[in-house]
Amino acid sequence: MSDTEMKKIILPSNISVRALAEKIEASPIEVIKVLMANGVMASINQNIDFDTAAVVASELGFEPELEKRLEEEPEEKGEIPFWRRVIARENEKDLVARPPVVTILGHVDHGKTTLLDAIRQTNVAAGEKGGITQHIGAYQIEHKGKKITFMDTPGHAAFTSMRARGAQGADIVILVVAADDGVMPQTREAANHAKAARVPIVVALNKMDLATANPELVKRQLAEIDLVPDEWDGDTMIVPVSAIKKQGLDDLLEAILLTADQIDIRANPKGEVLGTVVEGELDRFRGVLATLLLQNGTVKMGDTVLAGKAYGKIKAMFDYRGNRISKAGPSTPIVIMGLNEVPNAGDLFRVVASEKDARSIVAEIESGERTFTRPTKVTLEDLFEKMQAGETQELRLIIKADVQGSLEPITSSLHELGDQHPEVSIVILHQEIGNISESDVMLATASDAIVIGFAVEADNAAERLAEKEGVSIRLYTVIYHLLEDVEKAIKGMLKPEMVERVIGKANVLATFSVSRFKVAAGCRVISGEIRRNGHMRVIRDGKVIFDGEIASLKREKDDVREVREGFECGVALKNFHAFEVGDLLECYIFEKDAA
Repeated sequence: MSDTEMKKIILPSNISVRALAEKIEASPIEVIKVLMANGVMASINQNIDFDTAAVVASELGFEPELEKRLEEEPEEKGEIPFWRRVIARENEKDLVARPPVVTILGHVDHGKTTLLDAIRQTNVAAGEKGGITQHIGAYQIEHKGKKITFMDTPGHAAFTSMRARGAQGADIVILVVAADDGVMPQTREAANHAKAARVPIVVALNKMDLATANPELVKRQLAEIDLVPDEWDGDTMIVPVSAIKKQGLDDLLEAILLTADQIDIRANPKGEVLGTVVEGELDRFRGVLATLLLQNGTVKMGDTVLAGKAYGKIKAMFDYRGNRISKAGPSTPIVIMGLNEVPNAGDLFRVVASEKDARSIVAEIESGERTFTRPTKVTLEDLFEKMQAGETQELRLIIKADVQGSLEPITSSLHELGDQHPEVSIVILHQEIGNISESDVMLATASDAIVIGFAVEADNAAERLAEKEGVSIRLYTVIYHLLEDVEKAIKGMLKPEMVERVIGKANVLATFSVSRFKVAAGCRVISGEIRRNGHMRVIRDGKVIFDGEIASLKREKDDVREVREGFECGVALKNFHAFEVGDLLECYIFEKDAA
């Protein structure tokens, strides 16, 4: 086969011999023979790297290319927006301006939904009727010949959840603040989430029609949270509006377009297809419906889409009005039919060559061969190590305290500490009174931050999410200890605290002599696992009668490193031989405290 006839094939950085054979439509035996001829001995289920797979593919008539691994790219959350990373992969000459994607955040009851509805109704053509759905979570409007895409997320938690999954969520945030109510806790929180994402903020000063509106007071409050009005020589546009009376909407849209021009939002319609899942649902008549927001490239009818672990060929595609369309370009919200399962909101999606390729990628994800990796989360203990390796120059913190009188000295002392140690910048993303919430952990997840609580607790949902996402929560009751730990972390002197974790339990079923004076226990593991390098407690009648090291662990007659739940084993302990049938053995290890 000549070079001009060679078929291109996309290969991942690691692939099993079996999967490679399927991709190049050859028998596994044929692949193994080529490997052997090149000095590589590999079984059918063994993984080989791209370079090795490329040799095989080339010899069998294919032109291999390394797959672009979107899910393994460093996300650099909170620093480089998603669309900037997309642009970096494209040729400058192919880039064109795309409509800005806008999301609306703010305190409850300040008029977010009313404002969205007012903008939408103002731009809906007379007599237009909804198509596939009356509300798809995203829609486009046109102002002075330019399009703007609005993403109707339910709040800053959803906005941050998208960032935590790798998507940016929006190019511009509209922060709605009621002119009669002013800056509220949720307003501050939403503003901090937007700032952490490095997304420009335009303030919509709503309810200006009310007699109780006090715009000057609200502007002062906004300035206190670093949203200084541009009329005060700041850099935040504050636009007076009334969503109810549809006043000031043109000015708000003008502010959005002006902000979009300043941040130069572009994409390549002919480039790599990448985007975000806005929402997914299972319709009883139409099957799986997914609302997608395209960030780069063009999606066409018949394309195979992979969104998280959901995939399928597009059977039907609709715009936000419900009209059938055959293709869609950057910043366009669409609804598609054809996926095999409902994707998660915030999942990234792309177009792949075929459903076979999609199934292969999903199988690798589920088997653990391919992972959606994130950068390792920062903890205070490993901060110095990361600084030395050049991985971080910022310590991002979320501070929660019991009262304002505690919060202010903590934040001011931390800023002073940062001034004393210019090698690391201490950035406080969010500071608030109250217990640590799920929203705090979500912000930490998206921004690689550490959550610090003073005289407060973390609620159950926050603890569960922190454990799942690997977020470090540190709780203090003495300000000095808090500051001391941060300073030690900067200097590389903070040692990891070791905590105990029970990993398995076993029941003693029998005892037997292993020498004249020594007795071992025959056990069944009832939960977890027993490890040879672990420690063991012997519990009898609810009391610990021995706590020490394991001398040996056997499965039948063989020495083993671990025995799992449901299996029997023989256990001997150092300095303890008085086992009795019915004793409970508890195996535990010491590990670094995640807090």
